[in-house]
Amino acid sequence: LESFLPLFNKNLPKDIRALEISETHADFNIIQNPQIKEYHYNFCFGQKFHPFCAPFMTNIIEELDIESMKQAAPLFEGAHDFWSYTYRPTPKTQTKGEITSCFIERNNELKGLFFPEESYVLKVKSQGFKRHQIRMMMGALIKLGLGEFDMDFIKQTIEGENRIPMNHIAPASGLILHEVTMLEE
Repeated sequence: LESFLPLFNKNLPKDIRALEISETHADFNIIQNPQIKEYHYNFCFGQKFHPFCAPFMTNIIEELDIESMKQAAPLFEGAHDFWSYTYRPTPKTQTKGEITSCFIERNNELKGLFFPEESYVLKVKSQGFKRHQIRMMMGALIKLGLGEFDMDFIKQTIEGENRIPMNHIAPASGLILHEVTMLEE
């Protein structure tokens, strides 16, 4: 395993790195075994930004009420029916899930010459997400920040029985799978 890790990293795409390797059992399945996935959605607002930021961060030209967005993000935490945040759900789609952590804070990781002085990150953790779920959640938070939604509306969308279709999916740039942590069985 020690000699395999450097060789493995050498053959991975430049934006992916394995930090450690450990043995597991023959029945192990990365999709089915318990894990926590942490995604970060990086964004800034209020002014244009350098084009080199585009792959890593979404830019909202308009001003956002970031404090309202910070207050709303934790509403997604807990067990909910995320029907409104499921892309094209069918009657057979499993829309219930649980988010263990969801908050917005100032970005302290993406710094450099071409990154804006002030930017933010939505950090979300769960054992699993629906297709486009985080981008749809971020889309709702952006609409809240723009004043197009209010806090009560966000609360209504988290109750799946309300069946409120959400049509704003935030851009893919800015969404990063930050970490996958395997849970002990």
